[in-house]
Amino acid sequence: MNTTQPFDDDHPHEECGVFGIFGHAESTALTALGLHALQHRGQEAAGIVSYDGEQFHAHRGMGNVGDNFSSKEVIARLSGHSAIGHVRYATTGEVAMRNVQPLFADFEFGGLAICHNGNLTNSYKLRQQLVRRGSLFQSTSDTEVIVHLIATSLKLSVEERMIDALRQVQGAYSLAALTQEGMIAVRDPMGVRPLVLGRLGEAWIVSSESCALDIIGADFVRDVEAGEMVIVGPNGLRSIRPFGRETKRLCIFEYIYFARPDSVMDGVSVYESRKRIGAELARESHVAADIVIPVPDSGVPAALGYAAECKLPFELGIIRNHYVGRTFIEPTDQIRNLGVKLKHNANRAHIQGKRVILVDDSIVRGTTSTKIVAMVRQAGAKEVHMRISSPPTKDSCFYGIATPERNKLLASNMSIEEMGKYIGADSLAFVSIDGLYRALGETKRNMKTPQYCDACFTGDYPIPLVDHDSGQVQTQLSLLTENA
Repeated sequence: MNTTQPFDDDHPHEECGVFGIFGHAESTALTALGLHALQHRGQEAAGIVSYDGEQFHAHRGMGNVGDNFSSKEVIARLSGHSAIGHVRYATTGEVAMRNVQPLFADFEFGGLAICHNGNLTNSYKLRQQLVRRGSLFQSTSDTEVIVHLIATSLKLSVEERMIDALRQVQGAYSLAALTQEGMIAVRDPMGVRPLVLGRLGEAWIVSSESCALDIIGADFVRDVEAGEMVIVGPNGLRSIRPFGRETKRLCIFEYIYFARPDSVMDGVSVYESRKRIGAELARESHVAADIVIPVPDSGVPAALGYAAECKLPFELGIIRNHYVGRTFIEPTDQIRNLGVKLKHNANRAHIQGKRVILVDDSIVRGTTSTKIVAMVRQAGAKEVHMRISSPPTKDSCFYGIATPERNKLLASNMSIEEMGKYIGADSLAFVSIDGLYRALGETKRNMKTPQYCDACFTGDYPIPLVDHDSGQVQTQLSLLTENA
């Protein structure tokens, strides 16, 4: 059984999403709705933990949010005025119930549930140290490393223990924790992974993206800042900065692909940024053509920007079937070869005889792009020119995004001309790194202090890769860590 769709397997996969609310009678139902809005960030598992003032309640399951939280009985069992939830896409490690978040543990100070989006780059090293000291791990999740660091801390309060724990970790993370006293949310010192703060009446909300606030009618307050810890309790909200200040490096791929188009990150509309990237792409690499077609759905905003800039018609030349599940059985090679049309099909009436500009957001292995170009040619296109709204993905991500190892990335093994021939396009071009930065409001990429994390394009990793550089290769990490 193939666990991804043929049009999904050539993109970097989403990481995870977190959502939490404190101070609302319908906290669990609102958390479930928030997770629905964040479903694009992870489709392998979902979980919610609530607290009713006396005890914690948990429900976790494999699959989508709707598979696990559509029942009134489930929501009713998760009673309480506060809750946190998580949608998961595992970038390494096994897909198993023991890794589904939020994780929960009983401590000396009481219960604590925790979930996070990101990856700890020194989790293997920390895990070894903790095991030597007697810690017994129940999962392969790097989130559990944080749990054990909290448990072994000699600090007194929950807040102090969490600070003590996070000062020992390195990596990219946004996390939400639920305790008997309240809710705690933290963003890593460089702000690589996103996190926002919202308000619904008297209730406080944290979420990976602002679109989850919209679905429940909450107001966006602000982004949680890099290195900030937000503590919410009966007396309101407090903010502290226990980790010092570093240059902010939000993951630039949030604007290209990961975030929902209707989200706003650091005051920048994701949808508008993608249109501007498309316009930059057109200015940098346009060729004579008749029509601009997006690879749906992620290529649509960039294609709109491209078409507007070069004054060409924009058409939905590829139609997506939205009613295909995430998994399907491929029993034979013949059926496997037809699988590309299960989710997308060429709109022949708008393609036949045309010179086509085909816009997508990325090329990773090149397998999907090859199928797309072939499908458009079979629909009668005279020429197919592929345009990509990101620079070539040459390096792997170690900060919570599922990307292949470097030797499996097409751009790390071929020139752009070679890549174009490989996928069967008449021409291939990517937006430049400076063009990408211009689309996000910068004049160019600052070489000394880049404004974003763009390691997958440049190899410039802002956070030390402790486990990787110490020789703990991916095969070992897949067994002993879980990038949630």
